Amino acid sequence: MIIDGDDDRDGDGDARPTVIVVTPNPAVDVTYGVDRQLIGETVRVRRADRRAGGKGVNVARVLTALGVPAVTVQPVGGAIGALFAAALDADGIASVSVPIDGETRMTVTVDDRDAHPTVLAEPGPALQKAEWAAVTRAVEQTATRAAWVVIAGSFPPGITPSQLEGMIAAVRRAGARLLIDTHGPFLSVAAQAEVDVVKANESEAIDATGGADGDDAAARLGAAGSAVLLSRGARGAGLRRPDGDWLRRPAVPGVSGNPTGAGDAATAGFIAALLADRGEAEALEWAVACGAAAVRGATGAEFDLDFLRDLIVLPT
Repeated sequence: MIIDGDDDRDGDGDARPTVIVVTPNPAVDVTYGVDRQLIGETVRVRRADRRAGGKGVNVARVLTALGVPAVTVQPVGGAIGALFAAALDADGIASVSVPIDGETRMTVTVDDRDAHPTVLAEPGPALQKAEWAAVTRAVEQTATRAAWVVIAGSFPPGITPSQLEGMIAAVRRAGARLLIDTHGPFLSVAAQAEVDVVKANESEAIDATGGADGDDAAARLGAAGSAVLLSRGARGAGLRRPDGDWLRRPAVPGVSGNPTGAGDAATAGFIAALLADRGEAEALEWAVACGAAAVRGATGAEFDLDFLRDLIVLPT
């Protein structure tokens, strides 16, 4: 098992239900709904949505919808950072923001509900060493009474894999379990550090490892002892246990919409099920169901909770 019945309590027997979600490179996410994407022409926007975003924030938003206490930790700066913080507060998501000199980035998604949405993602501000150290301290301090820490998304320009190793060490000092959802060398570092769970989609896993396919890439990622939660899009998801055994779950049939944020919703569902003592097989079921509920949302930041209730039995 990734987590057992005693792992959500501290030494005094007090419950530790909170999930700390770290977004190393947050953004204000703007989604434009259009009738049709046309390159080189003026396209009328029929809907505009602006939300606090980044993979970690998306995870926290779904955890909050599921009734799981979650706190986000992220670096924030500039006028866009102020907009980000206000949007996060408006969504009722608890947060710890570390001030930085740079300007928080934006991402723009253009969605015509036909082809896969086009996402334009700014790189984000470079962080000074002292700023990243402050973020790491905030993670460690906030995580001392957390059952799980989730680190999700890209990293700011200039941050190195060794700096991620420092944050992993900080989480371990705090005594929390750790899931990391990222890509490239950062994903490889997380796997080599034997964090509890590494999360990736098939292309990310293959890119990070050079694996022949998703299963081979997951085996390489899990070689050091991490469980691997592998998103397969329309083919569902799989969980490779540290012993090499697989659990697999097909996608929910007949679901269409905006897939942006579906993987983050899957992460949230997986963690929420483990915290509810549902076990790994049901956690994988929750992951797939939450991913489908995110696809049903009108934007990448929305989540169809009523649809989810038709798929799984949530705690009351």
